[in-house]
Amino acid sequence: MSALFPFHGGLKTVRHKSESNRRPILAGPLPHQLTVPLRQHIGATAKPLVQVGDRVLKGQMIGQADGYISAAVHAPTSGVVTAVESRPVPHPSGLPDLCVAIETDGEERWIERQAVDYRRLHASEVRAVLRNAGVVGLGGAGFPSAVKLNPGGHDGPLDTLILNGAECEPWITCDDRLMRERAAGIVAGLHVMVHLLEPREVLIGIEDDKPEAVAAMVAACAGTGYQVRVAPTRYPSGSVKQLIQLLTGKETPVDGLPVDVGVQCFNVATAYTVHRAIDFGEPVLSRIVTVTGQVAQPGNVEVLLGTPFSALIELCGGYREGVERLIMGGPMMGFALHGDDVPVTKATNCILAAGAGELTPEQPAMPCIRCGACVEVCPAKLLPQQLYWHAHAKEFDKAQDYHLFSCIECGCCSAVCPSHIPLVHFYRYAKNEIWAQEKEKQKAELARQRHQARLERLEREQKEREAKLRQKTPPRPAPAVDAGQLPIETAVARAKPGRVAVSMDEPQPSVAVKADGPERGG
Repeated sequence: MSALFPFHGGLKTVRHKSESNRRPILAGPLPHQLTVPLRQHIGATAKPLVQVGDRVLKGQMIGQADGYISAAVHAPTSGVVTAVESRPVPHPSGLPDLCVAIETDGEERWIERQAVDYRRLHASEVRAVLRNAGVVGLGGAGFPSAVKLNPGGHDGPLDTLILNGAECEPWITCDDRLMRERAAGIVAGLHVMVHLLEPREVLIGIEDDKPEAVAAMVAACAGTGYQVRVAPTRYPSGSVKQLIQLLTGKETPVDGLPVDVGVQCFNVATAYTVHRAIDFGEPVLSRIVTVTGQVAQPGNVEVLLGTPFSALIELCGGYREGVERLIMGGPMMGFALHGDDVPVTKATNCILAAGAGELTPEQPAMPCIRCGACVEVCPAKLLPQQLYWHAHAKEFDKAQDYHLFSCIECGCCSAVCPSHIPLVHFYRYAKNEIWAQEKEKQKAELARQRHQARLERLEREQKEREAKLRQKTPPRPAPAVDAGQLPIETAVARAKPGRVAVSMDEPQPSVAVKADGPERGG
C-alpha cells in the first residue's frame, strides 16, 4: 500500500452506509411531469431554447450554456413543454429558480446520438462536446467539467489527476454502488480525462469502508497504470483539498486552487457521465441518488433529472414514522428542505428522511467558552471561533482576513462545539452577504461607467453638431463702418490725407504736437 499523508482535523462519524447499499441500483420512475431547472451548475444560468407548446425529444438541448462558466441543460425525456417559469428548486435559500416544465409522453423518443472519437479531435472540440452535453461535477459542487479539463488554465504540466471515490459523508452510498456496478464505464471516462490533461500519474482515492468498490475499481484499472489508493475512513476525506493532501502530501494554498499545486480532481460519477457523453453521445439526463433514512426500503435509484423527490420516496416504500426533517445531501453538509415537491438536479446525491435519531438535538446556543475544540477538528486549519465572532458582528472584511472562503462548510466545528453554536450557519450567512455586496458594487460600478459614457457621448455629439454648423455657414463680410461712429482721433486720421502713423513701440519726442484743434501735451 502506498504512503498516505493524513490531513489536519476531521472526525470519526457513524457511517450508516449499510442501510442503502445492500440492493443494486434501481431504475427510477417516469413521472407525468418533469421540472428541469436551467441552473444545475456553478456559473451562469443556461439560456432557455424552448417555449411553451414546443415538443421535445429525449436528449434535446433546452438550455444553452451562457458564458464560459456554464453548462447546457437537456430534456430528460420526450414530451411537450408546458411552462418556462420560476418554480421551487432544492436550494438552502428556498428561493425559486427558472425551470422548464415538460409533460412526458411516455414514448422516450431520443434525439439522434453519435459516439465521438476523442483521439481524432482537437482537445478544444472534445471539451465543447462535454460542455454541450451538460457534464458538471456530480460530487455536489456542480462545476462545469469542460473548464476543469482545460490544461491552459494553469501553468506547467499537470502532475496528478485524482478520481474521488471517497464518499466520506454518512448515509450516502450512490458512488459506492456506481463503482461496484459500473467500474468499467468510470475508467472509460477517466481515459478521456487523461487524454485531455496528460497528467504524470492518476490516483483513485476510496475509503476503506468500501471493499467491494475497491475490488471492482482495481479490476477495471488493470493494465492502465492508474493507482487505486485505499484511505482510512475519516470525515471529510472526500473534500477535494483534504483528499489531495491525503494522497499526495501536497497542501493547496489558502484561498488557492488544486491546479496551483499541479493537481486536478474529479468525482467518479463525473467520469461516468464523460464516458456516456463521448462513447454514446448521451448528454447528462439522469443521476444516481441515495434515498435513505426513515423510508421503508432505502436504496439507490438512477432517476431522470427533474423528477420530484416525492416520486423517489414513493419508489422506496414511502416514509416511515418519525421523520422530522427532509435533507438533501448528508447530515453534515446537506441542507433541510421545505417539502418533497422539488425536482432532482445534477447536485442531488442523497435524499435523507431524517428522524430524531439521525439528527443532533437542537439546543439553544450559549456563549463561546474558547475551548478550542473547533480549531482542533477544522480540516482547513482555520480559526472557526474568530470567523464566528466577525460573522456574528457583521465584520465581513475581518472575516475575510481570516480566510472565510477557505471554509469548506464540512460541519466538523459545529459538531464538536460544547456551546451548541451553529457555526457553519454563520459562515454561510457571511459568505452570502459578501457575495451580495460584491454584486451591488458591480452594479454601482456598471451604472457609473454607463453614466460617464453617456456624458462623453453627449459632449461628443455637441462638438460634432457645432463642427457641422461651422462648415455649412459661409463667412460673413466685414460690415461697413460709418465714420461718424469712430473715435474722434481715428476719424480725424482717416479724414486728413498724408498723415503718417507713428509707431508706439519707438521712443517719441516729448514735445507737444500741433494738431487741428486744441493743443495736447505729451
